[in-house]
Amino acid sequence: MAYRFQIGLLFALPVLLLGALYTLGAAIPVPVLGRDYVVRVALPDGSTPIGLPEILGPSDPARPLVVIDAGHGGPDPGTVSETYREKAIVLGLARALRDRLLEDGGIRVAMTRDDDRFIVLQERAEIARALGADLFLSIHADSAGDKEGVSGASIYTLSENASSEAAALFAERENDADIVNGVDLSGQNEDVNAILVELSQRRTSEKSVEFAELIEREGEGTLVFHPEARRSAALAVLRAPDVPGVLFESGFVTNPEDAERLASVEGRERFAEVMARAIRIYFARQTATN
Repeated sequence: MAYRFQIGLLFALPVLLLGALYTLGAAIPVPVLGRDYVVRVALPDGSTPIGLPEILGPSDPARPLVVIDAGHGGPDPGTVSETYREKAIVLGLARALRDRLLEDGGIRVAMTRDDDRFIVLQERAEIARALGADLFLSIHADSAGDKEGVSGASIYTLSENASSEAAALFAERENDADIVNGVDLSGQNEDVNAILVELSQRRTSEKSVEFAELIEREGEGTLVFHPEARRSAALAVLRAPDVPGVLFESGFVTNPEDAERLASVEGRERFAEVMARAIRIYFARQTATN
């Protein structure tokens, strides 16, 4: 019994000592071990109005407008490998497409980001809506995790019911993209009338699917596609009810061949050529049907 009392006293003594110091108002030193490894990043204020990017190209507002969205950015690097970061790869692709569209003329272009900045996920689609965009293209690059040999591009359109388990997992990952350092930045209230949104979204989804089909058709033989190139998922960035759009997964950062190709000048040019052609055909079809 004496030994048990001594062992109990050994554990209780530090607690009793700290309690006594606290009662007497003494300052209790707090260990600082590991504090030097904490990274603090200043994040945007969710209440700040959205800053709209410049619209480039023809000054005629009747000309079609495409908004190009380079995914991730700032403290959110997206998928990373030893050599590449998704945010840098997709920004290079977005810039190449913008330059190609402006060079060919006739289409207005805006980019949600043209540098390494962080934009809240829902704001990306809101930028397109605020500008009155006719088409929205979000560019990303995927991760295959530990799986080897997975490569190729995929084209996502919006679906409330994910078309496959892989698409559902992808949607869950992308919908958390505006949670950085554990802080939820979304701040969006879904108070839009469900019926009106559904009616509007139905027509928008049809146009989005048409654009996705054009990308796949025009990219055949030029771009490398995943065996399941066409997918749908409940992606927050595509939820604008009145702006047709797709999310283009350009390839896999975790695949060295994919990443190197997407980061190269030649890879960016091939992407821009295919995407610009698909965009022009899409707008030509819309003009013919209106």
